[in-house]
Amino acid sequence: MTGPSETYAGLEVPGPTTTALTEPFWEAAADGRLIIQKCRSCGHAVFYPRSHCPACWSADLSWIEASGNGRVKSFSHVHKPGHPGWIKAAPYTIILVQLAEGPTMLSHLVGEAGDLSVGDPLRLRPTNIGGRILPCFEVAR
Repeated sequence: MTGPSETYAGLEVPGPTTTALTEPFWEAAADGRLIIQKCRSCGHAVFYPRSHCPACWSADLSWIEASGNGRVKSFSHVHKPGHPGWIKAAPYTIILVQLAEGPTMLSHLVGEAGDLSVGDPLRLRPTNIGGRILPCFEVAR
């Protein structure tokens, strides 16, 4: 149910917006790594990048290497994309990933979806989408 990763590389789709706050995340993604923030005050793992911890409001956040492991929290098979640039990749699967470190992130499932279920294990699979390496995931069966 998901488009082949070769199809993703040639897509003409808008990429993520990079800001000074998110730059470390996107630099790591370009290197095929997944990093998230961790609060030095309370230990809370944080994703998406923020200036303050959502648990204790401390501004003392650092970047840590994430394991790249997670589980399917929810998913949707997209047959009719909302942006015309994604038509070539349809059908594809969008997933909510519950990272092993705790936070949830939205991503793409690459590889075969098969009989995908909530709770299935996932692993990081950096993927070229429209000329940018993004943190996508595959089923870890």
